[in-house]
Amino acid sequence: SIAGSDITTKTSAGGGGGASAYTNSGEGTGSDGGSGGGGGGGAGTGNEGSGTANQGYDAGQGEPSSGQRCAGGGGGAGALGQDGSGSSGGDGGVGVSSDIDTVSTTRAGGGGGSGRNCSAGSTNGAGGSGGGGGGGCYANAAVVGDANTGGGGGGAHDVAGATGGSGVVILRMLTENYSGTYTNAETPIEDGSDTILVFNGDGSYTG
Repeated sequence: SIAGSDITTKTSAGGGGGASAYTNSGEGTGSDGGSGGGGGGGAGTGNEGSGTANQGYDAGQGEPSSGQRCAGGGGGAGALGQDGSGSSGGDGGVGVSSDIDTVSTTRAGGGGGSGRNCSAGSTNGAGGSGGGGGGGCYANAAVVGDANTGGGGGGAHDVAGATGGSGVVILRMLTENYSGTYTNAETPIEDGSDTILVFNGDGSYTG
């Protein structure tokens, strides 16, 4: 989030958590968030988590067949997560690219959903471009989301899913207005007539 005495506070919601394969009513539904959490397998249709307008997209549905139990991919900032299909987990939705800090970088990709198991013919969903982690199963651990991208963590089969990556706040301003007073930012970047501050954690800037 970014807040100040003379600006409107802007908060980016955390991503929704993915669902487990259902055994009881409700377990197969992903959570809502900035982007939605993937639906669990075997829970029927409509079990994906929803994204937040202007922040991220809905997740994919889990495979509705109770014999498959593969999960949908998490939503990304730029696209829906893909549905689980057959014994294969859905891919995470892609993120959004920005060059606000001079380097074109894609962030906030969704995590991939877990496949049914590690047997032949079952595959885990890939993480969405932009830091999303791939799905996993058993000893093939799910992949955590990339740090400082807000990428989602991958889902897993029979073990806990991976965590999502931390976010980032980037400020870009005219150098003539830059005060030089900040805490806990990366080294300022100069780009033409602008100065850029990148915060990978809590910090402050005083104008």
